[in-house]
Amino acid sequence: MNDANIIELFEKSVQEYDAWFDRNPLAYKSEILALKKFLAPHLRGLEIGVGTGRFAISLGVAVGVEPAAAMAGKALNRGIRVCRAVAEALPFRRDSFDLVVMVTVICFLRNPLLALMEATRVLKPDGQILIGMIDKDSPLGQSYEAHKQESTFYRQAHFYSVNQAVEWLGKLAYKQVETCQTIYHLQSLTSLEPIDGGHGKGAFGVISARKSA
Repeated sequence: MNDANIIELFEKSVQEYDAWFDRNPLAYKSEILALKKFLAPHLRGLEIGVGTGRFAISLGVAVGVEPAAAMAGKALNRGIRVCRAVAEALPFRRDSFDLVVMVTVICFLRNPLLALMEATRVLKPDGQILIGMIDKDSPLGQSYEAHKQESTFYRQAHFYSVNQAVEWLGKLAYKQVETCQTIYHLQSLTSLEPIDGGHGKGAFGVISARKSA
């Protein structure tokens, strides 16, 4: 996976990216509610791969990291303080944040474990990491994988399972790991999707964990 190619993709497709949320408001709100299920009160939060800032704004996160200038510009316009950087090399000191959020970013990273190590470095002891991701093990996730060459954004993605992400967090000695899931159907939603515990059925998996002291 080439970082430059992915950044270029998001530079050129920022309007298409943002338009997806406007076309799919029920899916977007379902994802927000799933993330908020575990969201703890925080004083200083960071979103890695903040994109256009839609999730950061909804989750009360004031700081974001984003390598694509066009995406970062949209997030700035939404009131997010954005640093141009990549997930594997965060421009912050150790123990800077009490919350780190990553939403649908792991699948675009060249080295997800290194990115999680960096997230851990900047997270305070007992701070929360909150991950939202396409779960490769889910039926809809498997469909995304099978048809990703037809997608503007996902053609360069490498999907992972929630199990894999939980395993990485285990290697980094996280505690209090919890999961939930949503998005069982995407086409023609007429209501919010349910949010259930666990993972493996919903396309959008959420993981919450605490950094060991």
